Amino acid sequence: MENGFNEKRELEWFWLCSIPGLYEADRKKLLAVWDKPGRVYDAARGREQKIPVLSEKKMDAVRRHWELARAQQEYHKWQRKGIQFISCENPAYPQQLLQIVDYPSGLFCRGRMVSQEETCVAVVGARMCTYNGRNTAESLAERLAENGISVVSGMAYGIDARAQEACLNAGGKSYAIPGCGVDICYPRENRRLYEALIQSGGVISEFYPGTAPLAFHFPMRNRIISGLSKIVVVVEARKKSGTLITAELALEQGRDVYAFPGRMQDALSAGCNRLIQDGAGMITDIDEFLETNGFLLKRAAKEKNSKMVLASSEKLVYSCLDSDAKNLQTLAEETDIPVWQVMGALSALELKGLVSESGKNNYVKMK
Repeated sequence: MENGFNEKRELEWFWLCSIPGLYEADRKKLLAVWDKPGRVYDAARGREQKIPVLSEKKMDAVRRHWELARAQQEYHKWQRKGIQFISCENPAYPQQLLQIVDYPSGLFCRGRMVSQEETCVAVVGARMCTYNGRNTAESLAERLAENGISVVSGMAYGIDARAQEACLNAGGKSYAIPGCGVDICYPRENRRLYEALIQSGGVISEFYPGTAPLAFHFPMRNRIISGLSKIVVVVEARKKSGTLITAELALEQGRDVYAFPGRMQDALSAGCNRLIQDGAGMITDIDEFLETNGFLLKRAAKEKNSKMVLASSEKLVYSCLDSDAKNLQTLAEETDIPVWQVMGALSALELKGLVSESGKNNYVKMK
């Protein structure tokens, strides 16, 4: 790719990225023939009749697309609405993403773009997650934020949303990569998270504003989630899960992949266990994971306890523990909450370093 960023070239990239019905693979085919978006534009204006690059339908869309003057109007219209366009030649385009083979020709962004100095970790997992999975995602994202690491995810129900909310609540930055235009909040129920991301991070997409969240867009956007990240962490996933697509893409891109292990009987742990079996890193202690990857800040480690935020069930369980071990059933009776909820609270407390298992189903307070 020739390095020649200027305003006219940026507009030409915008024109190319706004052609309806074209995806990144199509743009790469056009650029393989004409090298630059401006040359694609000139070829389209020349109304070439026989160009064996794309299907006739797609080439017709290229030929019929806007003049540059109209593209400029659209470009400024989206700017006024708070949506930036950043081409792959723009110095603001994330260098980490340029390392992957199929990087997007351009990105649309609401909020801020990932900076060149930022380190990002992708936290992904099941939409229909368990209580334990939710707590694990929140604990991981909180600790990443406390150590200055940004969280990237897809803003989906479950693990994605929980991780991004926890990151923002801890004062960190988080970036959502939707399978639609950045002007669309998907799913609609995550409107509050969407607005918070725009204020304290960003919503980033290769899809032109107004593009609907079609099913096949989501596997496409997964390469951006992994591409922006140094590491991809899978919290929960079934054996056949869309989350595993992100993990596979990460490995292809040369990124490290980690997963939380689970019991073999748990369907939502099957995907994670399989990843670990195939060579992914295993996380059994969040701070150990942070330290291993050079993420742990000494100051954050010292302030961990003073900033600790516990869910109501975690507070109840923690208040019933002391230095003498108590078993699961006793804790359920003393807190008057179901055993499964006690188990989830204990798992979360273990991840936060507040509780330790001192034998099968026996637990002690650590701090």
